[in-house]
Amino acid sequence: MMRRFCNWLLKCIGWQVTGSIPPQQFIMIVGPHSSNWDFIIGIIARFAVGRKINFIGKHQLFIPPWGWLFSALGGYGVNRKKNNKIVGTAVELYRSNPEFCLALAPEGTRSPVTRWKMGFYHIAKEARVPIICVGLDFKLKQIQIQPPFHCSDDMQADIRQLLEYFRTVSPKYPKTIPDYEG
Repeated sequence: MMRRFCNWLLKCIGWQVTGSIPPQQFIMIVGPHSSNWDFIIGIIARFAVGRKINFIGKHQLFIPPWGWLFSALGGYGVNRKKNNKIVGTAVELYRSNPEFCLALAPEGTRSPVTRWKMGFYHIAKEARVPIICVGLDFKLKQIQIQPPFHCSDDMQADIRQLLEYFRTVSPKYPKTIPDYEG
């Protein structure tokens, strides 16, 4: 019922999902992240595609009064100022739960950045799961789900290719996608 409702809601607000979610495990990178609306559209889309996908968010979201909601939606709070061993923890979650999937914004923030946080790439490599790029294109009003991307042995080339896709997506607020310098 929730899936139907969220598909209806997306239609009412003029958005559509393009592409499809693969049946296997994956790590999803969503962007460009420029607005709180990214999360709202992303959660609606998650229910619309009918797949439980966990997410990482800043730890401040997980305190009262709304923390229970973010946790119930599948969120994990992360204090970005501490070394939380997120890569190792996520890899263990992938290994212990064959249904586990994770979504995050590679920028780690809505603010402009000069470099992506690379934890998603290390998780994908160590857990041996593909990366799914999802562009939230506010100009086209599309949630663009790309085919699975499998990491090679050339991290720099892989990241350049992922960045190139996100340069084609129009965020809510103009944002420059960073270059990759290795």
